Amino acid sequence: MTPIPAGPQHFEPILALNEAAVHALSPLTRVRLEHVHAHAARHTVVVDAHRVVAFLLAFASGAPYDSVNYRWFDRRWADFLYVDRVVVAPEAQRRGLAALLYRDLFAAAAERGFAQVVCEFDVDPPNPASQAFHRRFGFVEVGRQRIAGGRKQVSLQRAPVGGPLPS
Repeated sequence: MTPIPAGPQHFEPILALNEAAVHALSPLTRVRLEHVHAHAARHTVVVDAHRVVAFLLAFASGAPYDSVNYRWFDRRWADFLYVDRVVVAPEAQRRGLAALLYRDLFAAAAERGFAQVVCEFDVDPPNPASQAFHRRFGFVEVGRQRIAGGRKQVSLQRAPVGGPLPS
């Protein structure tokens, strides 16, 4: 399987995948998806048997994106790709699809000359699976912030582009 560019034909399954994982990320409406898709630097899907089973949405520095986590990075660095969300369907998990999407993103970042990839994951409530996954890709914590009215805390992470990636 290979990540391919997401398009409007993928929006309904993307929305369904996002809703199934909304406990770990922000809600997404069709209107919001159309907006973020138009401004994304990278929006890819993985299709298996004609079904979208995973997607990744990323923004470049300087994008008109209003996420508080994205803005945290944008105030500090001028050269990055920000992973807004990566979602894998429950039935497709443990098949390496998130790693496939990340390797594709790092390759695109290198090709476009970005110095780093940035992201965040929850630490309160904890998300040890995401922490372990990002550590494998060389991410290190560069800050923390409370979001969602103080109900959540995220670890803000960055990884250099150009290093070895896990298989």
